Amino acid sequence: MFLRLTTALALVAAPALAQEVNLYSYRQPELLAPLTDAFTEQTGIKVNVAFLDKGMVERLKAEGRRSPADLIFTVDISRLAAAVEAGVTQPVQSDVLTANVPAQYHDPDGQWWGLTTRARIVYASKDRVEPGEVTTYEDLADPKWQGRICTRSGTHDYTIGLVAAMLAHHGEDYTKTWLEGVKSNLARKPQGNDRAQVKAIWAGECDISLGNTYYMGQMLEDPEQTEWANSVNVLFPTFEDGGTHVNISGVAMTAAAPNKDNALKMMEFLVSPEAQKVYAKANYEYPIAPGSEADPLVQGWGSFEADDVNLMEIAGYRAQALKLVETVDFDG
Repeated sequence: MFLRLTTALALVAAPALAQEVNLYSYRQPELLAPLTDAFTEQTGIKVNVAFLDKGMVERLKAEGRRSPADLIFTVDISRLAAAVEAGVTQPVQSDVLTANVPAQYHDPDGQWWGLTTRARIVYASKDRVEPGEVTTYEDLADPKWQGRICTRSGTHDYTIGLVAAMLAHHGEDYTKTWLEGVKSNLARKPQGNDRAQVKAIWAGECDISLGNTYYMGQMLEDPEQTEWANSVNVLFPTFEDGGTHVNISGVAMTAAAPNKDNALKMMEFLVSPEAQKVYAKANYEYPIAPGSEADPLVQGWGSFEADDVNLMEIAGYRAQALKLVETVDFDG
């Protein structure tokens, strides 16, 4: 059963049942359907999904111990860290989770666990940019890109994540100068989502943009956007002293969790080889369990080495990253 937020209020009054698990999700229910269907088929446990556009932490805090939610699904390390800081999650220890989730992709105390990764890459015009022209994130501040870069808002979580990673690698002074350089290279004021940047490249408004890998898969399956996708190459820049910036989708057990045993079963299922394959294919992301592989389409975009800076360290720089974005008036 999939419930949007407007109808999910019924969950609040529902008693805990032995064979169900309730999710609050920032991911659309249709993206989770292949997973939840497979879990129910394997275990007989019914999955109820309440999709929230925003305000997950605030909702959980308001519901307190009466919350019907067992698990939260979200993307971006900042949202997972915010949930932990708000006290709405609880630690989970499991040999299955530990074996299948690399250390850099879960909270040291078990408060959240990663499920898939996505790389923050460069989309580059096939006609106007050679594949070897973009090799590092630092290079995006080079004057050779003046008037050639498109990007979404500097205050968006994805942009803040990259800036926070730059802080982790280079410190504040360098990152501020880098941000100023990238801003001076923009072809237009930051706007739109990642796919809108690819459309702008296709339209000739700019030559390169930042984006998440999975958007390429989403564009290729949309007849109206396939031409945009086919106009660009996927490039995997790195930090000069590191790898390619990645972020995660993840899961955490709520502090209230009325169906705790079922919630743990679902968490362990989500990192199983079967579920990792289904999840990665459905969302064009990279599975994290050892021995699991990305969908062939995703593999076709090329390989990369993920940056090894711990995601919790990056999360710790996010407030500083936002301050720098505002200081240089990146969106102005």
